Amino acid sequence: MNVLSKLFPFIIWLPRVNASTFMSDLMAGLTGAVVVLPQGIAYALIAGMPAEYGLYTAIVVPVLASFFGSSKHMITGPAAAISIVVMGVVSNVVSPGSPEFIASVFTLTLMVGLIQLALGLARMGGLVNFISHTVVIGFTSGAALLIATSQLPHVIGIHPDRNQSFVDAWVGLLERLPETNYWSVLIALATIAATLVSKRISSRLPAMFVGMLAAMLVAWLVDAADKGVAFVGAVPTGLPGLSIPNLSFGLISDLFPGAFALAILGLVEAVSIARAISLKSGQRIVGNQEFIGQGLANTLGSFCSSFASSGSFTRSGVNFDAGAKTPMAALLASVFVLLIVLLMPGMTAYLPLPAMGGAVLLIAWNLIDFHHIKAILRFNRSETIVLLTTFTATLFVQLEFAIYLGVILSMIGYLKRTSKPKVIAVAPRSLETSTDLRNVTRFSLMQCPTIRFLRIDGSLFFGAVDNVLDEIEKFRASVPECTHLAICCSGINFIDLAGAQMLLDLKRRLQEQGCRLSFVQLKNTVFDELRASGVVDLLEEGAFYQTPDELLEELIDSEFKRQQCEGCAMRIFKQCPGTDA
Repeated sequence: MNVLSKLFPFIIWLPRVNASTFMSDLMAGLTGAVVVLPQGIAYALIAGMPAEYGLYTAIVVPVLASFFGSSKHMITGPAAAISIVVMGVVSNVVSPGSPEFIASVFTLTLMVGLIQLALGLARMGGLVNFISHTVVIGFTSGAALLIATSQLPHVIGIHPDRNQSFVDAWVGLLERLPETNYWSVLIALATIAATLVSKRISSRLPAMFVGMLAAMLVAWLVDAADKGVAFVGAVPTGLPGLSIPNLSFGLISDLFPGAFALAILGLVEAVSIARAISLKSGQRIVGNQEFIGQGLANTLGSFCSSFASSGSFTRSGVNFDAGAKTPMAALLASVFVLLIVLLMPGMTAYLPLPAMGGAVLLIAWNLIDFHHIKAILRFNRSETIVLLTTFTATLFVQLEFAIYLGVILSMIGYLKRTSKPKVIAVAPRSLETSTDLRNVTRFSLMQCPTIRFLRIDGSLFFGAVDNVLDEIEKFRASVPECTHLAICCSGINFIDLAGAQMLLDLKRRLQEQGCRLSFVQLKNTVFDELRASGVVDLLEEGAFYQTPDELLEELIDSEFKRQQCEGCAMRIFKQCPGTDA
């Protein structure tokens, strides 16, 4: 049963569906369908796909992701940042608008799904933790500008030039400003205004849908069709047809770098959204299961006229706030969208393209996380570099490489920080029952002339050993009278081969200088690894102590009490002669 629940997680919650939960899910599904209608069309246009494919994606993908994922409330489907990457990746290989473009998008979607599914089955859910939140913020902010730029031609009523760079798009836009159709601008502004007013009135209203209705009303009042305003057009009637991805080796090779970046980006978004919603619902999210759910959704969706998708924060939030109890809400929302496609396919024929442009401008604006951007720019220099570099790269290089660049910079920043563990002189803050070692500089503490403690805050691995050794040698040179150096290891989580060799080298150097080396508070797991590798024997097992008190009692009760403590008026440790315990 445990194995089956992992393969088919819906067998756990599906039997719990009853009349009460079904009614709650029904209302949430209806609300979700109303929200996804304009979003699905908008995201299809961003991805360079005909409008109907946004609706097909909103029908197929959410059901698969909800039934095979772990979140009860997250809604998967077309998403803004994912859609712009789909457009960017495929347009670098196949010209947008060509007959091959749509089949290539399905190929990309299949590749994304298979990569995600493989990562999930390999239980690599922790992989998303290596993608810095700063990278996602920088990328989505840059993507927001690209999305807005791609829709501005629709807003001002000119025919967009496809597959242009960010700079070329703006140059062309400025050159063609005299061609602006002010009726298109009016409709776009009406959409934006109605959407914002709807949000202000109530967060429960489907604001974007209200904006679309307002745009359609304005277009009818001004007779927009006769004034040169373009319309989305009617979507084909019927069920989403089966699609066949182009599986040619050349195309797969060309798309693979973008597919891998898109797969990782989609997983980061999905897991982040699922976790954010779980903070409200109290549900536990399983990262590997979400990988599998996203992978299956994109893999099977590629054969059902769907393009690459991920979690949607807006629709997931609406789903939770509308009272959804189980993933059945995602299924019901898909059913409602399907009924609209079957029964009212002509509805989009009355939807002006400038209205979609205006709606997408709002979507792009909401993609920019101003709060976290301000915090990053104000407090963290290295994260600021990652943010600005990722943002700039998103605008000026291929999108998949912008993601890779941001990830590489984040990893470099992480390695730079971990390669320089802090080496801090510590001493007792008070003569209590147990020795409490604190930062000497911060608390202005006195130190014993001959027994010194250093705390290493960070793991000892190949990238950190040189820095740690340099810091210890600088410290040792500053206190030549020290005859016993104790390393506090409470902050060390692991020691690799290079770290172990550094400790052996340090022991040899200190011995040559007449100084003994000991270790206190080393984690048991780290000690076991060192003992298994034989390093403990080389360092001498007697050099390891559970607490500073064990070490001090041994030292002061023997040689130090006899040789160095006599005549010393300082009372640094509670074990010092003349100090009351």
